[in-house]
Amino acid sequence: MQQSPGIQGPPPGCPAHGNVQLYGARFGSDPDSHYEHLRTLGPSAPADIAPEVQVELVTSYDAALYILQNPASFVRDSRRWNALNEGRVPEGSPALPMMGYRPNALFSDGAAHARLRQAVTDSLAGVNELQLVRQTQQSADYLISRFSSDRLGQAELMADYAQPLPLLVFSDLFGCPPEIGDRVIVGISGIFDGTPDADQVLGGALAELIALKRRRPGQDLTTRLMEHSAQLTDEEVLHQLVTLLSGGTAPLSAAIGTSSALILDDDWQPGLPVEDAVTQVLWNYAPIANYAAHYPTHDVELGGRTLKANDPVLISFAAANTDPRLAEHREQLSAKAHLAFGAGPHACPAKDAAFMIAVTAVESLLNRLPDIEVRVPFKDLSWVPAPWSRSLVALPARFTPRTVAPVPSQPQPRMPEAPVSSASLAPAPAPRPASTPAPRPKAGLFSRFLAWTRGE
Repeated sequence: MQQSPGIQGPPPGCPAHGNVQLYGARFGSDPDSHYEHLRTLGPSAPADIAPEVQVELVTSYDAALYILQNPASFVRDSRRWNALNEGRVPEGSPALPMMGYRPNALFSDGAAHARLRQAVTDSLAGVNELQLVRQTQQSADYLISRFSSDRLGQAELMADYAQPLPLLVFSDLFGCPPEIGDRVIVGISGIFDGTPDADQVLGGALAELIALKRRRPGQDLTTRLMEHSAQLTDEEVLHQLVTLLSGGTAPLSAAIGTSSALILDDDWQPGLPVEDAVTQVLWNYAPIANYAAHYPTHDVELGGRTLKANDPVLISFAAANTDPRLAEHREQLSAKAHLAFGAGPHACPAKDAAFMIAVTAVESLLNRLPDIEVRVPFKDLSWVPAPWSRSLVALPARFTPRTVAPVPSQPQPRMPEAPVSSASLAPAPAPRPASTPAPRPKAGLFSRFLAWTRGE
């Protein structure tokens, strides 16, 4: 586990100087010390998740579990958000696309949530685990083939491997034909990169995919959502797809990258399985660090503080999982007792599949490049300076160059899966279906992947 150097003096914005700031380079370089300071204030404390955007951040494991499992007093519908309704959230704030209301299961409560979640859960229930493993391996092999023959034997594993791998898996799970899959990847990647009009690209691609499935249903996640007895509208299907896509790809990329870095570090105990590395990451480097905004339906007393009705209460999965009060009980807890996948009615409906994809991705990397090693010690790696996720900026590696060829495979029926839950994960901004088709890039990532699998 990475040791925190500690903050010299109070974190920026401690109560004597304003709220603790959960953004920026200082937070990104040492979030653990910020959480440590917040714990001194109680099970929750005020913090700024973005400039001029205050939330109550829950750092206690027990308090987090209480809130996650108490939907009567804590709801997810952000249309209740006092500051937003009163015009106190700055226009263009980075908190808005992460916390603003979307018509999906993540931001719904009661009967509306039950209806949407059941459609998602049922659509995931037909997953074929063996096929999912094969699908992940095939995506991994393709990505490794793109850099494994580099004459210098070097790669940047976040950009070259961890980030694109879930995008390939999801495009296939959604039943995308090559060209639509290319645009889905361009759109969701652009949203996370802040590319202008990326939401329209994604919305146009998914709207076209839904129209295609109306004409030609398939054995895929999109079709199952559309044919579910809940009778989702096309708009609702689109929003559930966006939630699964954005809530699954970025956190899974973080988990794959951090797990790879951990197991390749010199301090990793040889012989321990990949499953142990992924489990350690979920406990100590939760891919979704601070999220799952809840809104009290009434004033709630928690640890001597009053949580005001309709003021946002965020769960720090990162702080809750590393709560020092858990230390004396960790040996008695299940390895799955972490909160990285959430808990309660909004818990991840696909946590086992998520774990399987992450493990398979790391194992594939180690199997295809058995002498791969990282070029920077784990403790010296840099983290993305964002409050929402815990993800490496880069993971430089070296290896002996080699060729990875495609493994011929029989066509398989697509099956649904969503690596990381819509339960506690940050969605991308909801896309708007484009009135005219977006520009269609030629030979995008998904097209090239499918061509590679056919030996072309």
